[in-house]
Amino acid sequence: MNETKIALVTGANKGIGYEIANGLGALGYRVGVGARDEARLETAVEKLRAAGVDAFGVPLEVTSDHSVTDAAELIARQAGRLDVLVNNAGISGESGPGWVQDPTALDLDVVRTVVETNVLGVIRVTNAMLPLLRRSMSPRVVNVSSSVGSLTRQADPTIEIGPIMAAYAPSKSFLNAITVQYARQFAHTNILINAACPGLVATDFTGFHGPRTPEQGAATAIRLATLPDDGPTGSFFEDGGVVPW
Repeated sequence: MNETKIALVTGANKGIGYEIANGLGALGYRVGVGARDEARLETAVEKLRAAGVDAFGVPLEVTSDHSVTDAAELIARQAGRLDVLVNNAGISGESGPGWVQDPTALDLDVVRTVVETNVLGVIRVTNAMLPLLRRSMSPRVVNVSSSVGSLTRQADPTIEIGPIMAAYAPSKSFLNAITVQYARQFAHTNILINAACPGLVATDFTGFHGPRTPEQGAATAIRLATLPDDGPTGSFFEDGGVVPW
């Protein structure tokens, strides 16, 4: 088996996803750059290659069965297997002033759209990539979540958790829950799967508000993507350690 490890990062054309791809590439991984916008995808691949990363483009719309199937077939042709899958692609959904999603006035179509990307998209991509992951000696799956998905923190009035986000925050709780179910299913395999919180990162996703850089936001996901064989699984991490469910 070729010793060069293969990674796929969804939503990797910018922000945290780009820096996850860049960080894995710096560690010697060959990186599939997943993105739905092909022009931005090409630009990101060129930029990564210029930085010395062995990158290749993977056109990928996580809400489309056809696109995800095509992406799996492309990776099979390009690399033959997958060692790391980072499910980074995500959306916040429409919100009102102050980035608030009021549960008492929430458009159900907004909820459906957010869940379709943030949860169903992760399931769709993970299941499509599983045959390739099973060809790896040490497969790793990382779901990029958020501490706003922590029910413990959301329910604690002494913790500042940000505005009410009645579509986005529950989608991350749902993602955390499905991560645990995958971990239970993979319990007797060599697949390790965990959730990562990047923190509040200044990217276009947050309107460039936040104290953390994309490089800092990528660090936990990169660590979980490169865990040793005796590493944790079915857990939720941030820089400071485990995030409570």
